[in-house]
Amino acid sequence: MAEGLRERKKRETRQRISDMATGLFLERGFMEVTIAEIAEAADVSVNTVYNYFPAKEDLFLDRSVEVVERASRWVRGRDAGESAARAVLRELRAEVEVVSPRVGLMAGYGNFMRVIHEAPPLRSRLWTLQQEILDHLEATLREEVGAAADDPLPGLIAGQICWVQQMVMVSVSRAMLAGRNPDVVSREVLVLLDEIEELLGEKVLNYAVRGAP
Repeated sequence: MAEGLRERKKRETRQRISDMATGLFLERGFMEVTIAEIAEAADVSVNTVYNYFPAKEDLFLDRSVEVVERASRWVRGRDAGESAARAVLRELRAEVEVVSPRVGLMAGYGNFMRVIHEAPPLRSRLWTLQQEILDHLEATLREEVGAAADDPLPGLIAGQICWVQQMVMVSVSRAMLAGRNPDVVSREVLVLLDEIEELLGEKVLNYAVRGAP
Protein backbone atom coordinates (compact mmCIF):
# COMPACT_ATOMS: atom_id res chain seq x y z
CA MET A 1 0.00 0.00 0.00
CA ALA A 2 1.36 3.39 -1.03
CA GLU A 3 2.39 5.72 1.78
CA GLY A 4 0.03 8.68 2.14
CA LEU A 5 1.20 12.27 2.37
CA ARG A 6 0.33 12.53 6.07
CA GLU A 7 2.20 9.33 6.91
CA ARG A 8 5.23 10.42 4.89
CA LYS A 9 5.39 13.78 6.65
CA LYS A 10 5.11 12.11 10.05
CA ARG A 11 7.87 9.67 9.15
CA GLU A 12 10.10 12.48 7.89
CA THR A 13 9.47 14.57 11.02
CA ARG A 14 10.29 11.64 13.26
CA GLN A 15 13.50 10.96 11.33
CA ARG A 16 14.56 14.62 11.45
CA ILE A 17 14.06 14.77 15.21
CA SER A 18 16.00 11.53 15.67
CA ASP A 19 18.85 12.67 13.43
CA MET A 20 19.18 16.01 15.19
CA ALA A 21 19.09 14.39 18.61
CA THR A 22 21.69 11.78 17.69
CA GLY A 23 24.01 14.45 16.31
CA LEU A 24 23.75 16.49 19.50
CA PHE A 25 24.24 13.44 21.73
CA LEU A 26 27.34 12.36 19.81
CA GLU A 27 28.75 15.88 19.95
CA ARG A 28 28.05 16.76 23.59
CA GLY A 29 26.94 13.61 25.39
CA PHE A 30 23.50 12.30 26.29
CA MET A 31 23.27 13.91 29.73
CA GLU A 32 24.28 17.37 28.48
CA VAL A 33 21.55 17.77 25.83
CA THR A 34 18.02 18.86 26.71
CA ILE A 35 14.77 18.05 24.92
CA ALA A 36 14.28 21.80 24.35
CA GLU A 37 17.60 21.97 22.48
CA ILE A 38 16.63 19.00 20.35
CA ALA A 39 13.26 20.57 19.54
CA GLU A 40 14.94 23.82 18.52
CA ALA A 41 17.46 22.03 16.30
CA ALA A 42 14.69 20.04 14.60
CA ASP A 43 12.46 23.14 14.29
CA VAL A 44 9.55 21.56 16.20
CA SER A 45 7.94 22.06 19.59
CA VAL A 46 8.93 20.19 22.73
CA ASN A 47 5.48 18.57 22.72
CA THR A 48 6.09 17.30 19.19
CA VAL A 49 9.32 15.65 20.29
CA TYR A 50 7.48 13.88 23.10
CA ASN A 51 4.68 12.85 20.74
CA TYR A 52 7.19 10.85 18.71
CA PHE A 53 9.59 9.89 21.52
CA PRO A 54 7.97 9.46 24.97
CA ALA A 55 11.34 9.33 26.74
CA LYS A 56 14.69 10.95 26.07
CA GLU A 57 16.33 7.51 25.81
CA ASP A 58 14.01 6.69 22.89
CA LEU A 59 15.66 9.45 20.88
CA PHE A 60 19.03 7.72 20.97
CA LEU A 61 17.85 4.12 20.82
CA ASP A 62 15.18 4.86 18.24
CA ARG A 63 15.47 1.50 16.46
CA SER A 64 14.77 -0.55 19.56
CA VAL A 65 11.62 -2.18 18.15
CA GLU A 66 13.60 -3.54 15.21
CA VAL A 67 16.33 -4.79 17.54
CA VAL A 68 13.85 -6.51 19.85
CA GLU A 69 12.16 -8.33 16.97
CA ARG A 70 15.28 -9.25 14.97
CA ALA A 71 16.04 -12.68 16.44
CA SER A 72 12.38 -13.68 16.35
CA ARG A 73 12.18 -12.63 12.70
CA TRP A 74 15.20 -14.77 11.88
CA VAL A 75 13.70 -17.74 13.70
CA ARG A 76 10.36 -17.40 11.94
CA GLY A 77 12.15 -17.20 8.59
CA ARG A 78 14.35 -20.25 9.12
CA ASP A 79 14.74 -22.75 6.30
CA ALA A 80 13.23 -26.23 6.18
CA GLY A 81 15.42 -28.55 8.22
CA GLU A 82 17.00 -25.63 10.07
CA SER A 83 16.77 -25.07 13.82
CA ALA A 84 16.14 -21.77 15.57
CA ALA A 85 19.73 -21.43 16.82
CA ARG A 86 21.27 -22.33 13.47
CA ALA A 87 19.06 -19.78 11.73
CA VAL A 88 20.29 -17.04 14.07
CA LEU A 89 23.91 -18.16 13.64
CA ARG A 90 23.48 -18.11 9.86
CA GLU A 91 21.96 -14.64 9.85
CA LEU A 92 24.61 -13.26 12.20
CA ARG A 93 27.38 -14.70 10.03
CA ALA A 94 25.82 -13.09 6.97
CA GLU A 95 25.65 -9.68 8.68
CA VAL A 96 29.21 -9.92 9.97
CA GLU A 97 30.59 -11.18 6.67
CA VAL A 98 29.28 -8.17 4.73
CA VAL A 99 30.55 -5.80 7.48
CA SER A 100 27.01 -4.62 8.18
CA PRO A 101 26.27 -1.49 10.22
CA ARG A 102 23.34 -3.43 11.68
CA VAL A 103 25.81 -5.28 13.89
CA GLY A 104 27.92 -2.20 14.59
CA LEU A 105 30.60 -2.80 11.97
CA MET A 106 30.90 0.80 10.84
CA ALA A 107 32.99 3.88 11.38
CA GLY A 108 31.56 5.94 14.22
CA TYR A 109 29.97 3.04 16.10
CA GLY A 110 32.58 3.44 18.81
CA ASN A 111 31.34 6.99 19.42
CA PHE A 112 27.77 5.70 19.58
CA MET A 113 28.71 3.13 22.24
CA ARG A 114 30.79 5.69 24.13
CA VAL A 115 27.70 7.87 24.56
CA ILE A 116 25.84 4.87 26.01
CA HIS A 117 28.65 3.94 28.39
CA GLU A 118 28.81 7.50 29.73
CA ALA A 119 25.05 7.76 30.37
CA PRO A 120 23.49 5.62 33.14
CA PRO A 121 19.93 6.05 31.75
CA LEU A 122 21.06 4.63 28.40
CA ARG A 123 22.87 1.72 30.03
CA SER A 124 19.71 0.96 31.97
CA ARG A 125 17.59 1.13 28.84
CA LEU A 126 20.01 -1.17 27.03
CA TRP A 127 19.63 -3.74 29.80
CA THR A 128 15.85 -3.45 29.51
CA LEU A 129 16.09 -3.99 25.75
CA GLN A 130 18.08 -7.17 26.30
CA GLN A 131 15.32 -8.49 28.53
CA GLU A 132 12.70 -7.54 25.92
CA ILE A 133 14.65 -9.41 23.25
CA LEU A 134 14.74 -12.50 25.47
CA ASP A 135 11.02 -12.32 26.28
CA HIS A 136 10.08 -11.77 22.64
CA LEU A 137 12.22 -14.65 21.44
CA GLU A 138 10.90 -16.98 24.14
CA ALA A 139 7.33 -16.20 23.07
CA THR A 140 8.27 -16.87 19.44
CA LEU A 141 9.89 -20.21 20.24
CA ARG A 142 6.98 -21.24 22.41
CA GLU A 143 4.59 -20.51 19.56
CA GLU A 144 6.78 -22.17 16.91
CA VAL A 145 7.01 -25.49 18.76
CA GLY A 146 3.59 -25.37 20.41
CA ALA A 147 5.13 -25.58 23.88
CA ALA A 148 2.95 -25.62 26.95
CA ALA A 149 2.87 -22.51 29.12
CA ASP A 150 4.77 -24.27 31.91
CA ASP A 151 7.47 -25.71 29.63
CA PRO A 152 10.78 -24.06 30.65
CA LEU A 153 12.67 -25.11 27.49
CA PRO A 154 11.68 -22.20 25.20
CA GLY A 155 13.01 -19.75 27.78
CA LEU A 156 16.23 -21.69 28.25
CA ILE A 157 16.84 -21.94 24.50
CA ALA A 158 16.00 -18.26 24.05
CA GLY A 159 18.58 -17.43 26.71
CA GLN A 160 21.27 -19.33 24.82
CA ILE A 161 20.42 -17.69 21.51
CA CYS A 162 20.40 -14.25 23.12
CA TRP A 163 23.81 -15.01 24.61
CA VAL A 164 25.10 -15.69 21.09
CA GLN A 165 23.84 -12.31 19.89
CA GLN A 166 25.15 -10.54 22.96
CA MET A 167 28.65 -11.98 22.59
CA VAL A 168 28.81 -10.81 18.98
CA MET A 169 27.61 -7.30 19.84
CA VAL A 170 29.90 -7.00 22.88
CA SER A 171 32.91 -8.09 20.82
CA VAL A 172 32.08 -5.64 18.05
CA SER A 173 31.42 -2.81 20.51
CA ARG A 174 34.73 -3.28 22.32
CA ALA A 175 36.63 -3.39 19.04
CA MET A 176 34.92 -0.27 17.69
CA LEU A 177 35.52 1.59 20.96
CA ALA A 178 39.20 0.75 20.55
CA GLY A 179 39.17 2.28 17.06
CA ARG A 180 39.67 -1.01 15.21
CA ASN A 181 39.11 -1.45 11.48
CA PRO A 182 35.61 -2.89 10.80
CA ASP A 183 36.90 -5.22 8.07
CA VAL A 184 39.48 -6.73 10.41
CA VAL A 185 36.93 -7.03 13.22
CA SER A 186 34.54 -8.77 10.83
CA ARG A 187 37.03 -11.55 10.17
CA GLU A 188 37.73 -11.96 13.88
CA VAL A 189 34.04 -12.15 14.77
CA LEU A 190 33.45 -14.83 12.13
CA VAL A 191 36.03 -16.95 13.93
CA LEU A 192 34.34 -16.13 17.24
CA LEU A 193 31.00 -17.33 15.85
CA ASP A 194 32.56 -20.67 14.97
CA GLU A 195 33.85 -20.97 18.52
CA ILE A 196 30.47 -20.00 19.94
CA GLU A 197 28.73 -22.66 17.87
CA GLU A 198 31.13 -25.29 19.18
CA LEU A 199 30.15 -24.36 22.73
CA LEU A 200 26.43 -24.80 22.12
CA GLY A 201 25.02 -28.19 22.99
CA GLU A 202 23.11 -30.40 20.58
CA LYS A 203 19.86 -29.72 22.43
CA VAL A 204 20.19 -26.03 21.65
CA LEU A 205 21.39 -26.51 18.07
CA ASN A 206 18.59 -28.95 17.26
CA TYR A 207 15.69 -27.16 18.92
CA ALA A 208 12.72 -26.02 16.82
CA VAL A 209 13.88 -27.60 13.55
CA ARG A 210 11.48 -26.58 10.80
CA GLY A 211 9.87 -29.50 9.02
CA ALA A 212 9.75 -29.88 5.26
CA PRO A 213 6.91 -27.92 3.59
